[in-house]
Amino acid sequence: MAAKDELGRAGEQRAARYLQNRGYEILARNWRCSQGEIDIVAVASGWLCVVEVKTRTSAAFGHPLDAIDSRKLGRLWHLAYAWIAAHPDRARGLALRVEAISIIGADPASGEIEHLVDL
Repeated sequence: MAAKDELGRAGEQRAARYLQNRGYEILARNWRCSQGEIDIVAVASGWLCVVEVKTRTSAAFGHPLDAIDSRKLGRLWHLAYAWIAAHPDRARGLALRVEAISIIGADPASGEIEHLVDL
Protein backbone atom coordinates (compact mmCIF):
# COMPACT_ATOMS: atom_id res chain seq x y z
CA MET A 1 0.00 0.00 0.00
CA ALA A 2 1.30 3.46 -0.88
CA ALA A 3 2.33 5.79 1.95
CA LYS A 4 -0.41 8.24 0.89
CA ASP A 5 -3.05 5.50 1.20
CA GLU A 6 -1.73 4.46 4.61
CA LEU A 7 -1.85 8.08 5.77
CA GLY A 8 -5.43 8.39 4.55
CA ARG A 9 -6.55 5.19 6.26
CA ALA A 10 -4.89 6.24 9.52
CA GLY A 11 -6.62 9.61 9.29
CA GLU A 12 -10.00 7.99 8.70
CA GLN A 13 -9.44 5.73 11.70
CA ARG A 14 -8.62 8.75 13.88
CA ALA A 15 -11.64 10.63 12.53
CA ALA A 16 -13.95 7.71 13.32
CA ARG A 17 -12.64 7.52 16.90
CA TYR A 18 -12.99 11.30 17.23
CA LEU A 19 -16.63 11.13 16.11
CA GLN A 20 -17.43 8.17 18.37
CA ASN A 21 -15.95 10.03 21.34
CA ARG A 22 -18.41 12.84 20.57
CA GLY A 23 -21.43 10.54 20.53
CA TYR A 24 -21.66 9.73 16.82
CA GLU A 25 -22.70 6.22 15.81
CA ILE A 26 -20.66 5.07 12.82
CA LEU A 27 -22.89 3.33 10.27
CA ALA A 28 -20.40 2.84 7.44
CA ARG A 29 -16.82 3.51 6.47
CA ASN A 30 -15.51 3.74 2.92
CA TRP A 31 -18.96 3.11 1.43
CA ARG A 32 -18.73 2.87 -2.35
CA CYS A 33 -21.17 3.10 -5.19
CA SER A 34 -20.82 3.84 -8.90
CA GLN A 35 -20.70 7.59 -8.16
CA GLY A 36 -17.79 7.47 -5.70
CA GLU A 37 -16.99 6.86 -2.05
CA ILE A 38 -18.08 8.24 1.30
CA ASP A 39 -15.38 8.12 3.98
CA ILE A 40 -17.73 7.91 6.98
CA VAL A 41 -21.50 7.74 7.39
CA ALA A 42 -22.67 8.37 10.94
CA VAL A 43 -25.68 9.36 13.04
CA ALA A 44 -25.59 12.10 15.66
CA SER A 45 -28.49 13.77 17.46
CA GLY A 46 -31.07 13.12 14.76
CA TRP A 47 -28.70 13.83 11.87
CA LEU A 48 -27.40 11.50 9.20
CA CYS A 49 -23.85 12.76 8.72
CA VAL A 50 -21.76 12.16 5.62
CA VAL A 51 -18.18 12.91 6.63
CA GLU A 52 -15.28 13.62 4.28
CA VAL A 53 -11.86 13.10 5.86
CA LYS A 54 -8.74 14.87 4.56
CA THR A 55 -5.37 13.96 6.06
CA ARG A 56 -2.08 15.68 5.25
CA THR A 57 1.37 15.59 6.82
CA SER A 58 1.54 19.40 6.64
CA ALA A 59 -0.30 22.41 5.27
CA ALA A 60 2.66 23.32 3.05
CA PHE A 61 0.52 22.96 -0.07
CA GLY A 62 -2.63 24.42 1.49
CA HIS A 63 -5.08 23.39 4.17
CA PRO A 64 -6.62 19.95 3.59
CA LEU A 65 -10.14 21.37 3.68
CA ASP A 66 -9.29 23.58 0.68
CA ALA A 67 -9.61 20.38 -1.38
CA ILE A 68 -13.37 20.41 -0.72
CA ASP A 69 -14.43 22.86 -3.41
CA SER A 70 -17.99 23.37 -4.69
CA ARG A 71 -17.63 20.48 -7.15
CA LYS A 72 -16.48 18.07 -4.41
CA LEU A 73 -19.21 19.29 -2.07
CA GLY A 74 -21.82 18.68 -4.76
CA ARG A 75 -20.49 15.16 -5.26
CA LEU A 76 -20.68 14.51 -1.50
CA TRP A 77 -24.35 15.54 -1.48
CA HIS A 78 -25.06 13.23 -4.43
CA LEU A 79 -23.29 10.40 -2.64
CA ALA A 80 -25.28 11.12 0.51
CA TYR A 81 -28.54 10.74 -1.41
CA ALA A 82 -27.22 7.54 -3.02
CA TRP A 83 -26.48 6.15 0.46
CA ILE A 84 -29.99 7.04 1.60
CA ALA A 85 -31.48 5.32 -1.46
CA ALA A 86 -29.44 2.19 -0.68
CA HIS A 87 -30.26 2.27 3.07
CA PRO A 88 -33.72 3.85 3.46
CA ASP A 89 -34.44 2.14 6.79
CA ARG A 90 -31.23 3.50 8.37
CA ALA A 91 -31.93 7.06 7.14
CA ARG A 92 -35.65 7.25 7.94
CA GLY A 93 -36.50 10.18 10.19
CA LEU A 94 -33.02 11.72 10.08
CA ALA A 95 -32.04 15.11 8.70
CA LEU A 96 -29.01 15.10 6.40
CA ARG A 97 -25.80 17.08 6.61
CA VAL A 98 -22.31 16.92 5.13
CA GLU A 99 -19.32 17.36 7.44
CA ALA A 100 -15.56 17.44 7.00
CA ILE A 101 -12.65 16.51 9.22
CA SER A 102 -9.07 17.52 8.51
CA ILE A 103 -6.02 16.07 10.20
CA ILE A 104 -2.61 17.69 9.79
CA GLY A 105 0.55 16.07 11.11
CA ALA A 106 3.24 13.52 10.35
CA ASP A 107 1.35 11.03 12.53
CA PRO A 108 -2.44 11.14 12.09
CA ALA A 109 -2.86 9.67 15.58
CA SER A 110 -1.54 12.89 17.11
CA GLY A 111 -2.03 15.46 14.34
CA GLU A 112 -4.12 18.58 14.62
CA ILE A 113 -7.79 17.85 13.98
CA GLU A 114 -10.45 20.23 12.71
CA HIS A 115 -14.12 19.35 12.35
CA LEU A 116 -16.56 21.35 10.22
CA VAL A 117 -20.23 20.58 10.64
CA ASP A 118 -22.98 21.27 8.09
CA LEU A 119 -21.08 22.24 4.94
